[in-house]
Amino acid sequence: MIDLNRRGVVLAAGSAITLSAAGLPVMAATPDRKLGYAIVGLGGYGLGIIIPQFKNCQHSKLVALVSGDPVKARRVAAEYGVPERSIYDYKNFDSIKDNPDIDVVYVCLPVSMHAEYTIRAAAAGKHVMCEKPMAVSSAECEAMIAACKKAGKKLMIGYRCHFEPYNLEARRRARAGEIGKLRYFRSEHGFTAGNPNSWRLKKAMSGGGSLMDIGIYALNAARYMTAEEPVSVYAKETTDRNDPRFREVEDMIEFQLEFPSGVIASCMSMYSANQNHILLMGDKGRIDLEPGTRYDGNKLWVGQDRSTPVNPPPGPGATQWSGQLDHLSLCVINNKEPIVPGEEGLRDIRIIEAIYRSAREQKRIALT
Repeated sequence: MIDLNRRGVVLAAGSAITLSAAGLPVMAATPDRKLGYAIVGLGGYGLGIIIPQFKNCQHSKLVALVSGDPVKARRVAAEYGVPERSIYDYKNFDSIKDNPDIDVVYVCLPVSMHAEYTIRAAAAGKHVMCEKPMAVSSAECEAMIAACKKAGKKLMIGYRCHFEPYNLEARRRARAGEIGKLRYFRSEHGFTAGNPNSWRLKKAMSGGGSLMDIGIYALNAARYMTAEEPVSVYAKETTDRNDPRFREVEDMIEFQLEFPSGVIASCMSMYSANQNHILLMGDKGRIDLEPGTRYDGNKLWVGQDRSTPVNPPPGPGATQWSGQLDHLSLCVINNKEPIVPGEEGLRDIRIIEAIYRSAREQKRIALT
């Protein structure tokens, strides 16, 4: 049996966050000071996606960089106005404790490094944003949560779709009963992996294959769209081990989740095909997002007619990433719990572990 912590799915227990009429997270007014972020890892996501978002933030700013490449770090620092004194490498990372400009550390590293740098950041007295998936195992997730609690610091997982307008609108409409009683959920998430030497295709660094990397979007969406926790999983893996990309990690994994209300979620993750889709079926209609969780270009339909997509109201930030960054800043300022705390990441990893076990043992796994 796999033990799951059953706290609220989207709004964490004890959170003082309320929802606006549009169903968006709302926080209290805050002081003018922007909280300073240190970005750990200047790879494609940290450098290409997160760092450019600070210009869209109201409560967050870039103040420090952590990289193993000093030339790149100096170049990025010059481009974004980060002083050279606030450039760190992985050896002197712990000295961030002496930099009062740093309030939050954002860990944008391979999954195998998430636990180490989250725990070290907390020990240095900093709040933490950690990219998803949270860690390579539930044991590491638990250690990360414990370290941040011991230090009295916030821990939030980078689930950007909780701040993405199309996902928020789909969730609002589903919970408002627009498609009646929810009966079925489906999601396929995948892309065509390229370089066999990518860290994502090395199990020691990634913790797994498509399920950990892209399939987690389908899993997390099943939970936040249904507002339920699954009670069982059943999974099947299909991987061509002769393909050099998949010598260590899985390609396709299909998994089914059963929820207490009777809702069935059928999900697929893959590294050999491009797909990005979320479907909710109720006894009175349907909600489609296709694509559903991309960086841009998401589309939403309600009902059978796909000729006229729904345009959702704006999200809580100018972009999903600025909304995410500012949310943690506001939680720190107001001493509130994030809507996607460490416990949310832990729940996904516990379910992922059960999915892998189900695929390996070819049987249904109960979650309690």
